Amino acid sequence: MDADVIIVGAGPTGLMLANELRTAGVRPLLLERQQRLRETPRANGLGGRILELLHYRGMLADLHAASTDPHPVPRFPFGNVHLDFSGLADPPMRAVQIPQPRVERLLEERAGELGATIRRGHEVVGVRQDEEGVYVEVRCADGTYGATARYLVACDGSRSRVRDMVGIPFPGSTCSEVNRLGQVKPAEGAGWRDDGDLDVPGLGRLRAGFTRTDNGVVGFGWLTSEVLLISTTETTETTETTEDKGTTYDDDVPMTLAELQDSIRRVLGVDLPLREPLRLSRYQYQDRQAERYREGRVLLAGDAAHQFPATGVALNAGMLDAVNLAWKLAAEVHGWAPPGLLDTYHSERHAAGARTLLHTRAQAALRRGHDPAAEALRELFKELCGDEAPLRRIGTLVAGGDIRHPSPDADEHALTGAFAPDLALDTGHGASSVAELMRPARPVFLDLADRPELRTIVEGWAQVDIHRADTDDRPADALLIRPDAHVAWAAPVGASSGSLLPTLRRALNAWFGDPRTSEEPHHQPTTGRVPATPTQ
Repeated sequence: MDADVIIVGAGPTGLMLANELRTAGVRPLLLERQQRLRETPRANGLGGRILELLHYRGMLADLHAASTDPHPVPRFPFGNVHLDFSGLADPPMRAVQIPQPRVERLLEERAGELGATIRRGHEVVGVRQDEEGVYVEVRCADGTYGATARYLVACDGSRSRVRDMVGIPFPGSTCSEVNRLGQVKPAEGAGWRDDGDLDVPGLGRLRAGFTRTDNGVVGFGWLTSEVLLISTTETTETTETTEDKGTTYDDDVPMTLAELQDSIRRVLGVDLPLREPLRLSRYQYQDRQAERYREGRVLLAGDAAHQFPATGVALNAGMLDAVNLAWKLAAEVHGWAPPGLLDTYHSERHAAGARTLLHTRAQAALRRGHDPAAEALRELFKELCGDEAPLRRIGTLVAGGDIRHPSPDADEHALTGAFAPDLALDTGHGASSVAELMRPARPVFLDLADRPELRTIVEGWAQVDIHRADTDDRPADALLIRPDAHVAWAAPVGASSGSLLPTLRRALNAWFGDPRTSEEPHHQPTTGRVPATPTQ
């Protein structure tokens, strides 16, 4: 094989997957049809669970350093209503403000340092597979060539050619509203008020946040002291009189500042003077999910697997797809995967995608209505979110913090299937944490109560790192943690060995296969050739 895994698409999902695979000693070949990184940001930040995972991989500090605002006020739009977590000491949803091109650049630099092969300007135009592997036909400036791998992962976006070539249905709908977004500066005539609002000629005060009219919604906020993030969403009726019916939009046809201003005029009825656009884009929300995330040796991740009818979640969901998938592919490549492990990628991440569709569809419902009933719904929703309990519940949902993977054992601990908490640890040799232990992206057994009989069982699985540590108010006597930082098994505090040993063995077998007393050659970084381009 030319590579262990071929990744099609070098967006954040594909690049995150390449990072995770290299960390696990797997050889990825990443093929991207675009010649260079896209400079227009399709997203302005990361938020929710992916930030915790990046912290566990030791990458969060670099993101903060590259961020335009590493700790923004935790106040986020939800269907044209704002969720304000600023009054909570421990908000369930946090974000880092960083344009998508910077995220991609950081991920690409790290993947290169780890030894990943990335080829830009190389488009996959054919795919076939058999029981042994996957073959792709690749077109580049110098001609075409073929490449083979054990597996292929399509991270090539909502219009995924790979998904179509292997016949995976992508049911759903495209929302009729056209949305336009700009990062711009206000021009002379639009006065910035000290409270963050704008004075607009012919209109008066335009409040930060969302302003709704019969023709749609204009929303804006300040990215910096001089730069506005402003968006428009026009009603279906307005769209049908100004757009061609059935037209779909994306960034392949550049938007102009005049187009954004025309849309603002249609919604507000007045001109808003703007200048110096830093980003301009238009899009229509899609509501889609692939019927399955796997077809033989071909798997889907990111936008190729799901599209959500709201902003702020697709980037995070795609990168979490990559983390869930990478260690399972690595287990297959290294030969210790138990039967059915790779199939859990579909079952776990398809369920997570459906959960994300749930709240983004709710956002679409809150966003669309313009009659008194819709206004009443939004007012009631805002009133409910004024109370801490519902605010926390919705924030946890948006962050992806309520995802809990099913366990093969019925009598499971409350932590089983959940994301492992970042406990502060005393190892006897200094301070550490769960985040520190998860940086190598390997399975971890963490003994928090000095239970040697449990450690002895785990010693049969050489692919699992064993650690003994103490922590304040331990939530369990021991934790078995998957490489994606989800808990595979947990021992209740004080539980007897007789009850724990059988369930621990079952969890080890279910997630990490048969006992393996030697790692060789299964966790040594693999080496090998990569497919040559026609000019090599």
